[in-house]
Amino acid sequence: MSLQSLALSEVHPEPGDHSEDDDGADAALAFRPVVDLDSGAVLAVDADLRGADGRRRAEWSADPASVAERLSRLVRGATSRESLLPLVLPMPAQALATDPEILHRFEDTLRRCGRRPRDVTVMLGPDLPQVQREPLVRGIARLREQGFRCALGTAAVPPDLLLETSPFLLRLDSGIVAGLPDDARLASLVDGLARIGHGAGVFCMAAGVTSDQQVHRLREAGVRLAQGPLFADQDWAPGDRVAPVPATSLEPAGAHGDSGPPVTEFTTPPVAMNTEATAEEVLDTFSADTALNSVVLIDHRDRPVAVIDRARFLLAVTGPYGHALHAKRPAHRLADTPRTVPRNYRAMAALRAAGTDRERVYDDLITVNEFGQCTGIVHVGDLIQSLARDAQSG
Repeated sequence: MSLQSLALSEVHPEPGDHSEDDDGADAALAFRPVVDLDSGAVLAVDADLRGADGRRRAEWSADPASVAERLSRLVRGATSRESLLPLVLPMPAQALATDPEILHRFEDTLRRCGRRPRDVTVMLGPDLPQVQREPLVRGIARLREQGFRCALGTAAVPPDLLLETSPFLLRLDSGIVAGLPDDARLASLVDGLARIGHGAGVFCMAAGVTSDQQVHRLREAGVRLAQGPLFADQDWAPGDRVAPVPATSLEPAGAHGDSGPPVTEFTTPPVAMNTEATAEEVLDTFSADTALNSVVLIDHRDRPVAVIDRARFLLAVTGPYGHALHAKRPAHRLADTPRTVPRNYRAMAALRAAGTDRERVYDDLITVNEFGQCTGIVHVGDLIQSLARDAQSG
């Protein structure tokens, strides 16, 4: 446990510890992993409160002060166990529509826990269909301006509202998922929502997944995120392992005729910053990690828009007058166009993509998912070494 986590755990209750919440009910912290159905990796932590009966709390007070306090408690509890994974936090949609500045109330907690707004996706509750549209849209826009991500916590919203608000996540209710794969009507609904999501750049996340058959049907529909009892029981906590996802029999796209292992075997987590980052901020990042080759600049949907190569960046910034010229200005002025490859490529296909630009042949590659979002970094040298070993052994 880190010093930061230790300090937090001394002051705040660990998940599973009970305390009185604002409506007098005995409640504890409850966590669920958000799992990638392709890799089986835990991509985020969905946090909520659990009552004395062990069930997750379905209703929150819409009072802004109460909501802010509960959000703060969830952030502290999650950070005390695991400080890296992004968080998905619930919020009544009515609270956001009533007070668009509500998230300012717990930003201090975020900073003290070492979190940033972009680490938090706010899951607006199932009261969405009952909230007036105009104030809801304004609240979502303000939430995004503050740097937070938005998720719609129910599929029971008009498609045009989904397109207008353009959330980061759309949750497919457990009642819908429970009908898969046998209920043709619900399967068609999942297919349609997934298609809308793909077209709008919205991730669909299936809730309440309980079987391998559901996972296979969700994959067929193009849904790549899920949570549910199949992966972890109700006592799961951030940092714990999850059950493996069932294997897929589908041949990875782009793999035909190419050799080598999947490029995911060489993928490392990216160091990403938003497009407004200054050159000084990037310099601090490189200085803190001498092994870091590149920094990826991403937009509000995690799509790579530029990449900063360490060698070229330091040559520009540390040269004569370089710091004075660049430090306070946007880092993207010193960035290059990102070189991306689908995350289901194999090593040879990725190496072929790297060779299309001879001047940057050894620059890092960026792996992207079907939404064009950054999922990792691949060092070209690692690909070359792996293929060389395979050739020698063959």
